[in-house]
Amino acid sequence: MSTRAMVSSTDSSTAVDDEIRQLYDRYQSAENDAERHKIALEMGKLDGRRHVEIYAALENE
Repeated sequence: MSTRAMVSSTDSSTAVDDEIRQLYDRYQSAENDAERHKIALEMGKLDGRRHVEIYAALENE
């Protein structure tokens, strides 16, 4: 993997990590189960996106 690909992959992972932290904070402060459910679905989408990026990076090695 090139240095450039590693940097962009790391940048992408950091951005997703930041999004997950923000969603987790929102989840913790949610006032009801419906709001927590909606946030959990958003977290799942981000997690799925991260897995797609990981598998794509592995195929390109």
